[in-house]
Amino acid sequence: MIKPLILSGKDVSATVYDNLLNRISNLKNKAIIPGLAVVMVGENPASKVYVRSKAKKFDQLNLCTQTFFLPEEIPEIELLDLINSLNEDLKFHGILVQLPLPKHIDSQKIIEAIDPNKDVDGFHPDNVGRLAIGKPRFIPCTPKGIMRIMSHYNIDLNGKHIVVVGRSNIVGRPISILTSLKKNGANGTTTLCHSGTPDIQNYTKLADIIIVALGVPNFLKGDMIKEGSVIIDVGINRVDFDNEKGYLLVGDADVNAMKEKVSAYTPVPGGVGPMTIAMLVENTIEAAENNIK
Repeated sequence: MIKPLILSGKDVSATVYDNLLNRISNLKNKAIIPGLAVVMVGENPASKVYVRSKAKKFDQLNLCTQTFFLPEEIPEIELLDLINSLNEDLKFHGILVQLPLPKHIDSQKIIEAIDPNKDVDGFHPDNVGRLAIGKPRFIPCTPKGIMRIMSHYNIDLNGKHIVVVGRSNIVGRPISILTSLKKNGANGTTTLCHSGTPDIQNYTKLADIIIVALGVPNFLKGDMIKEGSVIIDVGINRVDFDNEKGYLLVGDADVNAMKEKVSAYTPVPGGVGPMTIAMLVENTIEAAENNIK
């Protein structure tokens, strides 16, 4: 039995940060410190952990970041006013509004209020459209991280059958575009499946590469894949477990049930997660660079 290759996002992200140091130094030589404004509404525990991780990494790199913590009940108009003021604030090159937002706030209206040149998440319709035609300004962080992992480990997408499970605007849709673009590092034949797809295993069994981002613990089983496939697991789910924490973090793929079949896979945690933050840093640096062009 050949031992599968573990696609470590932790290792790839360390390489990304090393490669960014010169770009950060060049900007600082021009008296520019890349800056990110993070807007956090409410008390979502998972979002708070993620926001803290972002701030920690920016601080480690001596970059500028500020998190605006807002109460759950904040009126939509007040949030829009804050976005407008951040659009005008020259010390912030990037703006990130942490999702999900409370139900009384229209998330799409908030995303569209962000200056597309500061939309380092890549969710503004202007940036989504640019991505769709293969001319992106900012690539959404998690899909960009997935592409960087596959590039780092020389996983060739050209002519491969890629199945994406999940159709969110954050991961599923953009990664389906990125993998199928006619360019080096992509050019795959991509099928997009989702919760409404009957008999998903009919698609996943044909896939050379499966990118699963459904948010369902251990959804992808060993009998749903073919021998030698590559599994990119975007999910990170808490499941109850009898240990000190009272839970385990598991992905959307039941990796333990498929290790004998796959050629490579991303672990959870330590796979795609670290790359999301690394790509956010890179996008913020790109925004600062774009500002002086």
